[in-house]
Amino acid sequence: MKKTSKRHLTKAAPSALAGVAMVAPATPVARSAKLSAIQALALPLCFTAILAGFTMLPRVQGNDRLYRSFVGAALFLLIWSAILFVSAMRSKRTFTLEIVLKKQHYLQACLQLVLILYWGWYWRQVYDSAYLIAAQLVFAYAFDILLSWSRRDAYSLGFGQFPVIFSITLFFWFKEDWFYFQFLLVAVGFAAKEMLHWNKDGRSTHIFNPSSFTLALFSIALIVSDRSDMTWGFLVANTEFYPPHMYIVLFLIGLPGQYLFGVTTMTMSAIVTTCLFSLGYFAVTGSYFFFDSYIPIAVFLGMHLLFTDPSTAPRTELARVMFGVLYGLSTIALYDILLRAGMPGYYDKLLQVPLLNLSIQFLDRLAQSPMLRRFDPARLGQSLSITKRRIAYMSIWAVIFSGMTVAGVVDDKHPGQWLPFWQKACAQGAPHACENLSFLEEGFCLDGSGWACNEYAILQTRSGGSREAARELLQRACSMGFYAGCQNGPLLENGAELLRAPPRLVDFPFILRGSKGPIQARDPATLYALACEQGWPDTCDMARNMPINR
Repeated sequence: MKKTSKRHLTKAAPSALAGVAMVAPATPVARSAKLSAIQALALPLCFTAILAGFTMLPRVQGNDRLYRSFVGAALFLLIWSAILFVSAMRSKRTFTLEIVLKKQHYLQACLQLVLILYWGWYWRQVYDSAYLIAAQLVFAYAFDILLSWSRRDAYSLGFGQFPVIFSITLFFWFKEDWFYFQFLLVAVGFAAKEMLHWNKDGRSTHIFNPSSFTLALFSIALIVSDRSDMTWGFLVANTEFYPPHMYIVLFLIGLPGQYLFGVTTMTMSAIVTTCLFSLGYFAVTGSYFFFDSYIPIAVFLGMHLLFTDPSTAPRTELARVMFGVLYGLSTIALYDILLRAGMPGYYDKLLQVPLLNLSIQFLDRLAQSPMLRRFDPARLGQSLSITKRRIAYMSIWAVIFSGMTVAGVVDDKHPGQWLPFWQKACAQGAPHACENLSFLEEGFCLDGSGWACNEYAILQTRSGGSREAARELLQRACSMGFYAGCQNGPLLENGAELLRAPPRLVDFPFILRGSKGPIQARDPATLYALACEQGWPDTCDMARNMPINR
């Protein structure tokens, strides 16, 4: 495999109301019950017991560090429960449990679950880690209950934990050996939601989306410590492109939230901004800024499901447009900064979200200023109801997305996935083309292609790379039966020009894979047809002359 993100409205004049993006959905009617200290603490203890039960799973028992992560998390919750129980008994506290089912929570959770199941069908690590996702949900409920009852007497039980955990799953999570950090990541997210508040629209509300805040915080820690290898971050960002038609799937998954919560302009402006930049970059340089796409699938996902939380978004439509544009521009800037610093680029969609959350009140004030108010999109449809206005925005977005799809801007066959494009771009001196070519050839060499090892060695020698590294690559190519690699060993020692040779049929399953995951086909007709489609020299004639197995 290749290596390497409701509103409370006061009275106002109609002209001011025209710029408001959405009105908060009615707060669900809560069912509540009074609980004694024993009854109240039984709830987090049940979740703690379930979490402890995960230690009986063979996969947990088979990994000592993972086992200790579960035991440590369960002991932490148990000790906290005991301390809270003793304190509650002494003060004779009573508690209130409210059942509140918010549409934005269970809808988002359902949509995220569909996406996770679809993704996992093509990258089985997701299914293999299902028990770890479930464990995080159990821990999140126990932690959230204990934190709430440590600060006040009432707790609202609902589906709020699901979208947080599913969102984290869709962007990165820690590997089993370091899974104790995953419990800490979840705890930080819920602690931030509970404790970091501000006054917004006349009421106290959380500042940050809990998943984006903790993802950004841990991303910074991983970057600073240079320990991104502790997570599945790189593979998560890349394997989300494995399923077919993933852009269309994400577009469809985003529609219900856009209709109910009015976040279409955020998503649309972010994606259009990023794509326009990418198209302009290619037109000027002949190279692709994001390597194998105009807009990476993980970034596209972030623009639908990460920064679009209506609770932490601006309330005016123009501010939402600005919010989306800022997210798109910051993603572009972060990607470039991270790669120039030799850091993983997949953090580009995560680091900026908390800062954008902090900016929403400023953006609302700016959007309602006399200078900018005239540009608010909501003023164009003042006679429309909020629902009809949302449908209008969604319709515009659907037309734009359809055009992007037809034009190949968002599809499964971006040329940047494939080696022939980067070979040509490197030969023409396009920016970063040779770096991208090196990245691909190195990855395919590690996968098992002798041809890629030989080509990577040649690229290393021509770019002034290490002679020792080139020697090892040629030895690897030779050991894989690629004859030119064997011939090039002595030539390298003598300082002669290294020989190139076309890839063999056995190399094609590796070098044709692009970004869509491993190629399962092994029959020559299919492989030559794929090679022809990607622009490999002399393969189209082979594909036409190759007998088709029936």
